[in-house]
Amino acid sequence: MIEIYQLKYFLAVVETGSFTKAAERVYVTQPTLSAGIKKLETGLDTRLFDRSAKRVFLTENGTRFVERAKAVLHQLNLAEAAMRKGGSRKLLRLGVLMTIPSRTIQQILQPFQREEPGLVTELFEGSEQEILNRMDEGRIDLALTILRPGSRSNNIPLYREAYSLAIASHHPLANKKMITPTDLANEATIVRSRCEVLSETSRFFTDHNVRPRLVYRTAQDERALAMVAAGIGFTTMPDHYRADGVTRLPMDGYDFEREIGFVQSNYHLGPEKSALLERFVSMTRSSISDMALILL
Repeated sequence: MIEIYQLKYFLAVVETGSFTKAAERVYVTQPTLSAGIKKLETGLDTRLFDRSAKRVFLTENGTRFVERAKAVLHQLNLAEAAMRKGGSRKLLRLGVLMTIPSRTIQQILQPFQREEPGLVTELFEGSEQEILNRMDEGRIDLALTILRPGSRSNNIPLYREAYSLAIASHHPLANKKMITPTDLANEATIVRSRCEVLSETSRFFTDHNVRPRLVYRTAQDERALAMVAAGIGFTTMPDHYRADGVTRLPMDGYDFEREIGFVQSNYHLGPEKSALLERFVSMTRSSISDMALILL
């Protein structure tokens, strides 16, 4: 018989693409997770993953099983929510893209928390795909993330922003109005490993025959910004990232941008939850306008 924990292990591997990262996600050791996956495959009498040295890939049967597993967990989440309903009715389950600055998230959440007494906000931080997977499982009501053209009909745009250079304010290049790729040929660089345009950025420098020296790689964007301010190296990041000691500059030909907004769940959430989300979205749009979050 299939156990719920096996489905959670399975979807964690699907989301992270790694048994090691999946084990960290569900707070178990890797051998424990591997044993759970093996037991699931034995129970289903099929192999769900092709394992290689660096990456894990779904088999054809594994791909078909993803939606089934999500559906089962969604029904479980609905049952749990129904049992909790007598307690706090004001529950906002929000997915947040991990590359949105903490300050921006604070400015979005703070006004609503003050206006809604008794509100409990559950946050899940992850990559774009991890958040959408959670939403498909029914574990998130609303996602603050990147909006892709034509991806979903229930997208609510909030703002657009460009990606640009971040460099220490005391660096000589910080005095320029526009940076060219060749200006950075002999400079140290910091790589934001969860950046949505990481591969495009790499190709950009390669196309200009520029290969900056990699001195630091991190999944923590605020840490990357702090290291830029310290003078460790430069990086590229969305324009909303600002900090003392860091100068943001445009780079010639580096024209990437992203649109941030809300993605709503396709599941029926009930009138009370729908009204709560509607109030949150409305206040968020007002907050963004009032606080001048959009960088011109």
